[in-house]
Order: sequence, then C-alpha cells, then structure tokens
Amino acid sequence: MPVHPYSRNLHTVEQLRVMERAALSALGMAGPGLMRRAASAALNSLSRHWPQLQHICIHCGPGNNGGDGFLLGVLAREAGLRVELVALTAASHGDAAAARAAWEAGGGRVHLWDAHGELPGAELHVDALYGIGLNRAPEPGAASLIEAINDSGRPVLALDVPSGLDADTGHCPGAVIRADVTLTFIAGKRGLHTGRAADQVGVLELATLGVPDSVYADVPPDAQLLAAEALPPRARYANKGNYGHLLVIGGEHGMAGAVRLAGESALRAGAGLVSVATRAGHVSALNAARPELMAHGVDGPQALEPLLERASVLALGPGLGQAAWGHALWLTALGAGKPLVLDADGLNLLAREPRRFGAPTVLTPHPGEAARLLAVTTASVEQDRFAAARELARRCGAVVVLKGAGSLIADPDGRLDVCPWGNPGMASGGMGDLLTGIVAALLAQGCSAWQAACLGTGLHARAGDRAAQQGERGLLASDLLAHLRALGNGMTGYEREHD
Repeated sequence: MPVHPYSRNLHTVEQLRVMERAALSALGMAGPGLMRRAASAALNSLSRHWPQLQHICIHCGPGNNGGDGFLLGVLAREAGLRVELVALTAASHGDAAAARAAWEAGGGRVHLWDAHGELPGAELHVDALYGIGLNRAPEPGAASLIEAINDSGRPVLALDVPSGLDADTGHCPGAVIRADVTLTFIAGKRGLHTGRAADQVGVLELATLGVPDSVYADVPPDAQLLAAEALPPRARYANKGNYGHLLVIGGEHGMAGAVRLAGESALRAGAGLVSVATRAGHVSALNAARPELMAHGVDGPQALEPLLERASVLALGPGLGQAAWGHALWLTALGAGKPLVLDADGLNLLAREPRRFGAPTVLTPHPGEAARLLAVTTASVEQDRFAAARELARRCGAVVVLKGAGSLIADPDGRLDVCPWGNPGMASGGMGDLLTGIVAALLAQGCSAWQAACLGTGLHARAGDRAAQQGERGLLASDLLAHLRALGNGMTGYEREHD
C-alpha cells in the first residue's frame, strides 16, 4: 500500500472519535458514506492479498464495525465472490442497521451465530465483530465465535482492529482474533503496535479513506512509530576523544558476559573509548576476548572513583548483582552525577532506593523491572504499557525504554515513541546488555537522552531482525554485533525497512 504521510502517527480511541467526526464534516458526508469507503478498502485488500479467492465468510457485530462488514459483503457479492455472512445479533444499530438492510435488500442471508453450530466452509474469514470501542473481554457468545474463527485453519482479515484487542493499550482481556492481515481505518491506533498485538495483528495496513490532511493536522498524535535512522558520517578530522569515554560497571562473580556484551556493543555503536569496571577475576578473560575494552578490577568504591573521573558516560547494571559489592558501586556511580544508562540490577536497586535524576539518564526496564519500580504487578504494566512507561519517566525524571514486543520510549514530559521492529528470537539472554551498551555509546557521542534511547532502541531491534533472517530460535545476542555496526553507519540496502 502507498505510505501515507501520517502513517507513523498513533492515536488513542478518544482522538480517533474526534478525527472521525471531523472527517465526516470535512468530507460533507454522513456515517454510511465513510462506511462504504471502508468496505471498498477492505475489498481492495482482499483482492491484493488473496487474488484467487472465491468464497468468503464475513462475521459482523452489532455496531459500526459490523456495518463495514455488511457493506463489504455487498461489494464482494457485486464483484462475483460467493459471500456468507454470520452475525452476532438479530439486529444492528445506528448506521450499521442501514448497511445490514443493504445486504439483505440484495437477497443476502444473515446467519445468526450459534455457539453450538459450525462455521461455513469458506476460504477466508473477515472479522467485523468489534471495532475500537471494545475495552473488555468479549461476551461468551462472541468469544465462542472468535475461537471458532481462530481454529478454522483459514486466513483472517480483521477490519480496523482484531476483535478482542484493546485499541488503546494492546491488551487482550479475553478471546481475541488472530488475524493474518489487519486493515485499520483513518489513522494508526497505538494499541496495534505493542504488547499482545504482536501475535494478533498480522500484516498491518492503513486505509485513510480519503480523509483530508486538515483532520490529521488538528489532532496531534499521542505517540509515533520510530523512523529508521543512523548516525551522521564522521568528520575526517576526528579522534577517539571526540566520541566519548564510556564506563560499563557490573559483572559480579559469574556474570562477566553481561559487561562484555555491553562493552562490545558500545564499541560497535561507535563509542570512542570503553572501560569496564568489574570483578578482578574477570579482567584476564575480558582482555583476551576483546582487547579493545579497557578492563579494570575494582573491589569497591575507592577503586571505582578514578575510573568515574575519566568517564563521560556510565552504563550501570549489567551483571551488577544486588549484594554489598554491587550496591556500593551503584551508590558511588550515581553520586558522580554523570550521564547514565541504568539497566538490570541497577534498576532493581533503584526500586529499593528510589530517586529522581538530574543528569541525562535512560532507564531500560523489562516489564518485571518496571513493575518493581512502580510498585505494581507485571500484569498491571502489561495491561497499559503506555501509562506505565510515561509514569515511570515522570517519576524518575528520566527517559524510559520499556522493553518487550513493541518497545516504548517515553520522556518525563509525556512524549512517547514506539519501536516497530524486533522479533521473538531476541527473547534470549544478553539482549538487554547489548541495548544498554548501544544507548550509552550514543550518549557518549553527543546524543541527548531522548535521541540516544530512540536511535539505540531502533538500531538494536533492526539488528535483531537482520540477524534473525537465519532463524529466530537460537539467536544469540552477539549475532547482532556485525549488523549493528552496518546499520549505525547507514548501510541499510540489504534489509527491508519499516515504512
């Protein structure tokens, strides 16, 4: 599909309702006119993705999403397709009632869903059950239909939102459609890009339905998708001192790998110098494996202080532990007041001893760490990742990267971006250590905390996607390093970028 100039913008349900009213006014039409445009866009999507299709089944709910489905049935029938239509209720309301009447006026039958019945044997199912308004678990009857569609073994096209998925948060409180393609209308919904949405949306397309630019200009987005970016070319007259001195602090006994991964990713992301403060027993192994890292054994705060003086940016937490050694280094490092990336046990210690940050700081929690920092459950964080990321950023005075499917980057003022890249293969040990090193390296090279978090999260996820082309299962954190270097230098010709 053509890329719309506002395709990176993500909106809340409340904003979308405002935009829909504004669109109807600007276009000088009533609801059924916009509904017909949605149905036409849906037929176009069907034709592009499944050009040999002959028999479809459309599942309609009682509201406007169901109305889109009824009018799709009318258009598909006119196009020569065999169409069967299943409805949740005996009547529709609002504009959907007129759409239902149009289907029936042409001789179309409506089959009422019976939880004990069977689905028609169609080649494809269209989900037009619920739109953006559903923020609770579907009723039992609807849930049984959703489960039947998911179990059918046939491809599914979802109209606007996979039914059962909260369009605001990406949370799924009950049964939810698992779509192969989701065609969303007018503008991007933020809940389609994070959390559980990753398993439910499939290929996501935007049909703007001819809405004029003024509608988008009048409603600023709640969030945006990251754009694919790289660092600018370096000046020819440059030396290592121009690109910062990063100090990675961590690596309790048995966790040398964490500081090595953080340090090496920082080098690959372009930091001029990278030192590592760790347990003395790890120094020889680090020197042998990656001599470019300047490894120092530190037994406590006194040994750490001269390293802190020389560093311009700190990466605190990979493999740090929460015992006396790690806690002492944590307190000393935070006391230096330098730009900082805080991860892993650095965050767990912060949950025990909360503070706000004055220097530029990036926190990179996974949902469990975010829950501890906010004193809530992990399930609560996942129910509204947007609210959790924003509250944590506000509370700590730091930029926050809430990791997971559709990682979120939030700042203390409420700005929020969503990462559209990444894959399940990245759910493996060491990936977070890489991200810490990358973001800290970007801070060391002069990026603001916001810039470092956004660019670093994007580079990390895109490198993961590139490395996963050989398979997601078995992906190692170190597999990303070569791709990270290429992407940071703007070498993107070999990968498929997000539009």
